[in-house]
Amino acid sequence: MRRAPAPLRSRLYWFLLLAVSAGAQHFTQRGFFETSLFGYPQTAPNDSGQAVAEGLLRYEASYKLLPGLRFAGAIEAQTDTHHQTDRGLRFNWFDRTAARPPLAVRRMSAIWSRGKVTVEAGKQLIRWGKADVLNPTDRFAPRDYLNVVDNDFLGITAARVTYGTQSNTLDLIFAPRLTPSRIPLMNQRWANLPTGIPIYEMPADFPGGPQYGARWNHIGSLAEYSLSFYNGFDHLPLFRWQLDSRGGLDAQRFYPQMRMYGGDAAVPLGPVNLKGEAAYFTSSNPQADEYVLWVMQLERIAGEWTFAAGYAGQATTEHREQFGFSPTRGFARSIVMHAGYTIDVNRSVTFEGIVRQNGKGAWLKAEYTQALGPHWRITVGGALVRGDNDDFIGQYHCNSHGILRLRYSF
Repeated sequence: MRRAPAPLRSRLYWFLLLAVSAGAQHFTQRGFFETSLFGYPQTAPNDSGQAVAEGLLRYEASYKLLPGLRFAGAIEAQTDTHHQTDRGLRFNWFDRTAARPPLAVRRMSAIWSRGKVTVEAGKQLIRWGKADVLNPTDRFAPRDYLNVVDNDFLGITAARVTYGTQSNTLDLIFAPRLTPSRIPLMNQRWANLPTGIPIYEMPADFPGGPQYGARWNHIGSLAEYSLSFYNGFDHLPLFRWQLDSRGGLDAQRFYPQMRMYGGDAAVPLGPVNLKGEAAYFTSSNPQADEYVLWVMQLERIAGEWTFAAGYAGQATTEHREQFGFSPTRGFARSIVMHAGYTIDVNRSVTFEGIVRQNGKGAWLKAEYTQALGPHWRITVGGALVRGDNDDFIGQYHCNSHGILRLRYSF
């Protein structure tokens, strides 16, 4: 075979080198592997286990295909020692399983931007609101509540259009189907069920139909504020109960229709910032309450310290609910707080807490984090849960625990 002349071979070499270099500039990736250990000094009425180990591998990548068009994705694999994760090798997209999937898509979307308009379609994470501990307006953000006080957000399949200027941003969202929050498994310690009565979980009744919403945000000279609207379904369930032929109760999750009208604001007041967020919820379902949730908090940054403290309130305008699971409402009527201190570039300490106004429930958490070189990070901490059985937080008083977490980032 005749070889290309030396000048041509040189041009081909430099062309390939530039192509690879350009591809590398348009492709970014990162990820981590994290292993966590939770130790519980006490057993729970329905769970004698006192140690849970978890492993999570997450990989994220982004690729810019054309000017204004890029793709973003994140996948994760996980397992644990307490059967909170399915043991089968099934791949999950819609996050509708009771247990965590061993393999799942966290994000997979296309993002197109031109001028003031950005469009994102696919599986993505969507957050609304300005408060820190509780966000009443955050309707497109289901969570994994298998551990009620140590939870993470789930992605949803949606189309999102954002139009933004320096002062105003309009956010329009359409989701073709509900992604529910994952709730505690019935045979484990975070499911506080009546003792002495067998309870059998039936397949969930997921609603058909889409969810949609809009949020307008304005940045003014004196304050930043927004108005939001949501129509769809509650991602937290209510339950239907039925006597079972085995002498127990059949429990079935269902997700009632929900409509939300909300708003939030952030106002700088000299040494502190004032943040507020409120939402009114209505429903056409005869079993779902109508109510108002709101949060007011003060925030301050002083040197290496950050502080946030406030009050989360709730007012029920029409009571219909028989039985449901809602940390959003369960954490209301409480004093909420968050504090963080950066010791140096490698070490930090954080504190969080929710204390019920009637003193019947409290959750306090502290963590210390230290980087060990450029890739490793270790976190140690603990959570104290106390209260009465008839309080949403207090019912988990057997679930105080210690935390040890090791992460390798790449």
